[in-house]
Amino acid sequence: MTGIPLAAPYLDTSADELSFALGLSAHDALAVTEVETTAGLTVELRLLGASHQVFAGPVRETVACLPGGSRQLPETATEEFPGWVYRFSARVEHHPQTEFARRVAEVRATAQGRADALCGVFPGDADAVTALAMDRGPGVGWRTWHTYPQTGHVVATHTRMEKR
Repeated sequence: MTGIPLAAPYLDTSADELSFALGLSAHDALAVTEVETTAGLTVELRLLGASHQVFAGPVRETVACLPGGSRQLPETATEEFPGWVYRFSARVEHHPQTEFARRVAEVRATAQGRADALCGVFPGDADAVTALAMDRGPGVGWRTWHTYPQTGHVVATHTRMEKR
C-alpha cells in the first residue's frame, strides 16, 4: 500500500457532504508539504482529517466536510486575486467495487514517490484516501482526490492559477 498511514478517524462520510471555501484559516493538518513553483509561488498542500486545504500565494482553498457547511462543492468556480486568476473544477465519479479499487490504485500511483504530492490512507479501509498532487502545466495547478469506499465515489478536483 502506498501512502501515509493516518492515525486519525475518517471524517468524510460522503461526497455529498463536501464543502468548498476560499479564504478560511488553517485547519489542523495531518500532513503538510510545501512546493516551490517555477512561477515563484510557494504552494502548501495540507491533508486534513476532513479532506484538504491548499495555500498558494493569495489563495486559501478548502474542500472538506465543514461544520455548518460553507459552500457546497461546485462543478466550477472562478475568482480573481491580486495578480492571479483562480479556476477550480470538481467532479464526482461513481465506480462499481472492482473499478473503484483500480481507480484508488491509480490515485495512489499518481502521488507515489513525489515530493510535490501527499496521499493519506485512513484506518479501517485501505481504499479510504485523500491525495493531493501538483499539476504540471501553465501557471500553477494541483489536483486532489477524495475516495469513499462505502459508496464507490471518487471526488476529483483540479485547480489552476494563472498570472494576470
